This record gives sequence, C-alpha cells and structure tokens, in this order.
Amino acid sequence: MAPLQRPARAAGRPAGTVCGQPRPEVSRGRAPLPRRGRQRGGARRGGGPRRHGQGARSTTMNILLWHVHGSWTTAFVQGPHTYLVPVTPGRDPDGLGRARTFDWPDTVRETTPEQLRDAQVDLVVLQRPHEMELAERWLGGRRPGRDIPAVYLEHNAPDGDVPATRHPFADRDDLTIVHVTHFNRLFWDNGSTRTEVVEHGIVDPGHLYTGRLARAAVVVNEPVRRGRWTGTDLLPGLAEAAPLDVFGMRTDGLAEHLGLPPDRCRTTDLPQRELHGAMAERRVYVHPVRWTSLGLSLLEAMHLGMPVVALATTE
Repeated sequence: MAPLQRPARAAGRPAGTVCGQPRPEVSRGRAPLPRRGRQRGGARRGGGPRRHGQGARSTTMNILLWHVHGSWTTAFVQGPHTYLVPVTPGRDPDGLGRARTFDWPDTVRETTPEQLRDAQVDLVVLQRPHEMELAERWLGGRRPGRDIPAVYLEHNAPDGDVPATRHPFADRDDLTIVHVTHFNRLFWDNGSTRTEVVEHGIVDPGHLYTGRLARAAVVVNEPVRRGRWTGTDLLPGLAEAAPLDVFGMRTDGLAEHLGLPPDRCRTTDLPQRELHGAMAERRVYVHPVRWTSLGLSLLEAMHLGMPVVALATTE
C-alpha cells in the first residue's frame, strides 16, 4: 500500500473549534426559550435564562444533561454555558459525572441529586426515556417540559419495525425531539411532537495524518455484541485487503471471535487525546457500520486528513 499524498488542510478553521457550529457566540436567530420557571406553588426556582439588569436576557444557561455519550458531549460542552452533569457515589449509568477519558472544560460541573433539588436549571437535555421521571424526582418535583424547558436528544437510528418504529416521546406537546441526522428524523415515527435536526459536531482534532503504518483503522464500541449493526461481520473480508487496528470499548477477543490471526485484527481502547494520533498513523480509516447515526469517529477521521472508506447506508 503506497502512502497517499498529504491533503491540504482547509484554511480558516483553527484546531479546537467545533465543526459545523457557530463560534464564538451562539446564534441568536431564534427567539429564546420560553420561560417556564414557575413550579407548582408559584415560586420560581429554575426555568428560563437568567436576567442581568433591567430587561436584559443572559445568553448563558445552566443546562442539565447526563453523561451518556462521551464523544457527543465533548462537542456539546464547548459552548458558553454551564453544564450540570449528575454524579452519584458509585458513578453508575445515571451518575457517571465528568468524563475521565475526554477533555471537558471547567464549565462542566458534577452535581449530586441533592444539589439538583434547588439548583438553577434553565434547560434539561434528556437522552434516555427514563430520564424524564428521574429529572423530575431529582429536581424536587419540577417537571421537564412544563416547569423547565426540555428537549429530548435522540442519538440513535430507529430499530425494530422500521419505518414504523414509534418514538417513546411521540405525540407530546411539552418538549422537542432533537435528532442528529435528517435520516433519523425521517425514519422515526415522531407523531405530533415537534422535531428539529442538529447535526453532529466535533472538536476539530487538526490535520495529523501521516499514514506511516500500512494498516487500516476502525473505531467501534462493543463490536462483538453489536454484530451486524456495526458491520462486525464485514471485518474478515476487509482484513484480507489490509490488516486492521480496531479501537474502541470492549473490543477484547474480537480477532478470536472472527477467526482471524491476531496480527490481522489488533484491538485496543485509547482515551480520545491518544486516539486521534494513533488513527492518523494508519493508512486509511474504514467505517463498516450498517445502521447507526453518522459516526463521530468518521467525522474525526476526515478532519484528521485521513482517506476514508464507509458504507452508504444510514446518514
């Protein structure tokens, strides 16, 4: 495999910016979120952006969201707001707190359920169905979508009876479902719930591509469990063309599972600050995913300057 010519880096976009997102300020083209800060009893505790001075409306908010998707959250928290991330003593899935393998700014603050009860919260970003009830309980009875503005962020493409898959928050008038691709909005049955598309953004890692290693990089989490969804069954055929280095969580035993020699399918899990450099040393990035939302690792590979091979399936 001959080295590819080093592509020229696009001008005018410094490393560290969130691609596809306005900087340094949030766009003000839309009306601000409605104020819904009256709890049942009348006293205001949470809703609506904070005011500074007579008639002024702050452009920053306290946003409550759970640590669910590390890569997506890394881009999201680059904004000017304060991000309240629940943390529990055992750091269980509902209380992971700050990421340990991603670089998040100091504006991401770990907040206990007890602290959330009286915390100023201007917006709730829900990402899993059970978070609606959990948020109301931890916020001391304040209801997302009623007492505090809320959106439901849908990371995933629909599964099951596609295209008739009903979204768990379909037919609601108290929130907006935000999809990360137009494909997802089209194929989910959202009912009468208002929908928006905010496409994936990433923190630009910069042009690091060297391609010095004649191997192909693949980034996928849990490839054995997820199987055909992530194109795991395609890896043996791809390994015939080039040896693979598969990066991601819970990739141990992948070569044995696929019946491949260890050198044709090496696996490792690296923190993001090391992953980008390792990817950029590989000759090409391969994205064999069949049915997920647009992969952030694919976007990162392109911004690293890597040639990429991907399936033309979901957006």
